[in-house]
Amino acid sequence: MINTQIFEHINQVIKEILKKSLASEELSSQEALELLKVKGKEFFALQYVADRICYEKKQNFVTFVINRNINFTNICYQRCKFCSFSLPATHTDAFLLTIEQVREKVIEAKITGCTEVCIQGGINPDLKFEFYLDILKTVKNIAPNMHTHAFSPQEVFYISKLYENSIEDTLKELKKAGLDSIPGTAAEILVDEIRKVICPNKVKASQWKEIITCAHNLGIPTTSTIMYGHIENLIDRIKHLEILREIQKETHGFTEFVPLPFVKENPILSQLENYPLHPSYGMDDLKLFCVARLFLNNYIDNIQCSWVKLGPKFAQVSLNYGVNDFSGTLMEENISKSAGAEFGEYLSPEEIVKIISEAGKKPAQRDTIYNIIKYY
Repeated sequence: MINTQIFEHINQVIKEILKKSLASEELSSQEALELLKVKGKEFFALQYVADRICYEKKQNFVTFVINRNINFTNICYQRCKFCSFSLPATHTDAFLLTIEQVREKVIEAKITGCTEVCIQGGINPDLKFEFYLDILKTVKNIAPNMHTHAFSPQEVFYISKLYENSIEDTLKELKKAGLDSIPGTAAEILVDEIRKVICPNKVKASQWKEIITCAHNLGIPTTSTIMYGHIENLIDRIKHLEILREIQKETHGFTEFVPLPFVKENPILSQLENYPLHPSYGMDDLKLFCVARLFLNNYIDNIQCSWVKLGPKFAQVSLNYGVNDFSGTLMEENISKSAGAEFGEYLSPEEIVKIISEAGKKPAQRDTIYNIIKYY
């Protein structure tokens, strides 16, 4: 039963958009943009609709994965202005893990009950194609059933240059070596005017789309992300969501959508005089979660919060704003931490279960592709 009182005394345009959403009709980009601007009663109506749609899809379950991150190198020459993780090879804090060190981390993940390792690193000019294959083979040698979620589209692009082959053939080789899925990171904002400022050396939006689409067509699922709250505007956010929805209509290869707020404490991007920041504060984050739920409805079922960037308390709040996944245990997190995030590197399954339960939701452990492993 829909609570019709929530629609009383709100703007007629917003009311019609929300009713359209409840009827599972596809929203236009302009309608999604209007929802990103709501305040007051319209904001609470948006929350109600996002939570309602999420409930209908997920029956109040909120999932999480037991996983660990492995960042194998922070040496990178991309010089993205939002990143404080990457360093030149000459820096005293620069590192590159050996295959043996990667092996030790995978063994630790196996012992602690992880079902997934998430492996990413900087674009390190000293690495060879075989190193990436060796990482994948190492995981499968230690734990054949461990899901290997590895290498962003930017890394895949770089690996293809090392391999001197096409994206498709590169992905085939990685899959043969043990790649199971790809993080949909390096997306940032899929608007080239913004990318020219924040990550001029990264793949263009069209290249990101090509790599992701190719992976999907080869049966390699990926996540999808957005990094928001920096120099982009609301229209840029909607353009980004449009591209994700287009890809998903064609391939159905996205497992989830993960909004990632920009951590502004340390990066160079926070100091650019000609490009003022548009940081997100609370309500902006919640509106984006809700609008993503409505705009991507019928296409991407899972909306994930990043507790590392939001903090566990605010991530808990998001579970009533269209979010149905709490991410993972992580065990190790260097990228957000180096940018100034203050919320730690690890949450135990017990803590996550408590956080989800106290939000009024039903916790469940999942695997990487959203098969339920355990209900609590």
